[in-house]
Amino acid sequence: VTKYFKEVFGDRLSSADPRMIEELVESGSLGRKSNKGIFLYSGSHKGSTRPVNPEAEKILNRYRTPGQVAPSCEDVQWRTYMRSVNEAALCLQEEIIANPVDGNIGLIFGIGHCPQRGGPFQFLDTYGAQNFVDKMRDYEQKLGFRFEPAQIVVDY
Repeated sequence: VTKYFKEVFGDRLSSADPRMIEELVESGSLGRKSNKGIFLYSGSHKGSTRPVNPEAEKILNRYRTPGQVAPSCEDVQWRTYMRSVNEAALCLQEEIIANPVDGNIGLIFGIGHCPQRGGPFQFLDTYGAQNFVDKMRDYEQKLGFRFEPAQIVVDY
């Protein structure tokens, strides 16, 4: 999947050194289907923290940048969500979808976007396009071009 996304989207959807993902796959760390990924999935851990897969941890540590500080849980949530909203805006900008309503419905029913938020374009209207652009620009300064806001949102 990572190789395919790299071919189709270039660096736009990159998030880590692809060799790291390749090593995880080669080690059999495929997630739930292999009972191990970043975490171990054997047994029931409902309501508790899953144990970290020591094999995956070794691989991840080889690619860690010295002095790198792990982001907060809230920051990871914002970064992930903001990029997904930005991708939806890019779909509108690139005329992959015809209008924001199609984008909201498509993400809610297609990939399980949380319906409480009303879809990515509803989020943009509620959160505010300028607030979104400001937060994306802040991430862009800290984390690079992958957080460049879609021009259609900048112009909105």
